[in-house]
Amino acid sequence: MLDKIDRKLLALLQSDCTRSLQALADAVNLTTTPCWKRLRRLEEEGYVTGKVALLDPEKLGLGLTAFMLIKTQHHNREWYSHFVSVVSGMPEVLGFWRMAGEYDYLMQVQVADMKRYDEFYKRLVNQVPGFSEVTSSFAMEQIKYTTALPVEA
Repeated sequence: MLDKIDRKLLALLQSDCTRSLQALADAVNLTTTPCWKRLRRLEEEGYVTGKVALLDPEKLGLGLTAFMLIKTQHHNREWYSHFVSVVSGMPEVLGFWRMAGEYDYLMQVQVADMKRYDEFYKRLVNQVPGFSEVTSSFAMEQIKYTTALPVEA
């Protein structure tokens, strides 16, 4: 069970995981040893699954964000396993979800431009036959993006 201090620590880590142990401890009114123990417990219990640096896709020349909605007639285990394996190995795919509703899958794809998206699309449909429909939408402007979950009570 998470208490207020745990939630505050998680929120602080989400906003900047490079903060020192002392800075984290000060922010939650603890000394460093109990703060460190809480952080270790949060990691061991799986609340913290990784620590990363967030990069600017524009500066890296990856300015096109596409959202692909996919329908398929194949719902057997073998096809699904193959599809998941192929998509998991594609670095352009930032997010991949199995959906309820009209479409079966949703992918977020980050590439340099439309030419690179077309190359990605062709590679995907060649490696995973059996889509009955693929609809793509392209982001014109990013209005909000965050990786931070709303952890504070």
